[in-house]
Amino acid sequence: MRIRIVDAFTDRPFAGNPAGVLLLDSFPEDAWLQKVAAEVNLSETAFAHPLPPGGEADWALRWLTPTTEVDMCGHATLATAHVLHSTGTATGTVRFAARCGILVATAEEDGTITLDFPTSSLTPVPAPEGLASALGAEPVAVHDTAAHIGDLVVELADEATVRGLTPDFAALTTLSDRGIIATAVADEPEGAYQFVSRGFFPAVGIDEDPVTGSAHTALAPYWSARFGRDELTGFQGGARTGLVRTRLRGDRTLLNGHAVTVVDGELHA
Repeated sequence: MRIRIVDAFTDRPFAGNPAGVLLLDSFPEDAWLQKVAAEVNLSETAFAHPLPPGGEADWALRWLTPTTEVDMCGHATLATAHVLHSTGTATGTVRFAARCGILVATAEEDGTITLDFPTSSLTPVPAPEGLASALGAEPVAVHDTAAHIGDLVVELADEATVRGLTPDFAALTTLSDRGIIATAVADEPEGAYQFVSRGFFPAVGIDEDPVTGSAHTALAPYWSARFGRDELTGFQGGARTGLVRTRLRGDRTLLNGHAVTVVDGELHA
């Protein structure tokens, strides 16, 4: 079967966040999916199969890290939509049925794809004991996110602090259900991006995720409230980076970005 690796939230290869993508006729047993995701060994591998016409969704979609299945993944959804559109398998808008509900991906005229995801709630919480030492930086504010995300959004002092983090990944595993999103206002918010972030997910087998689309369903409302505007751009990453354009629409968050296929081959399994 065909297997592809797509760099998401970037317009050039070897940047953004890579995801494996397999288009199937149906979902095989879970153990096989997990073995493939472990073999691909990227933060997520997406598995999708077409659904009968006339329903509320066009494709069923699942995402697995090398160690577990997750409820929501933005970059692997963008990668899957990119594969569907670039191969002519789908055009226009595609609806995905996933564990977190119905997600929509729309191909735009400029070559980008816009994802329609549920907006995460944000609940202020005290900083967990050990968070500052595990991150190596003192939190300014900490917020918990919705159930399908399960991250802590941790605001830090400035962009340089976020970029310079060298966390203790073992210590981070006990501090949230899924991961830690460290974020700060950009040094030059009038420029190409208004906020920065990095995502750490050692609890699900990913020390650092380069560009986490799902996290921006929480980062978008967090920073939009601060800036007083619905449309922002976030810059995320350490060694690999990417841009996520966000737009709030009530209880939905639109995530927009490019994607590039870098590997197109055959899986013999």
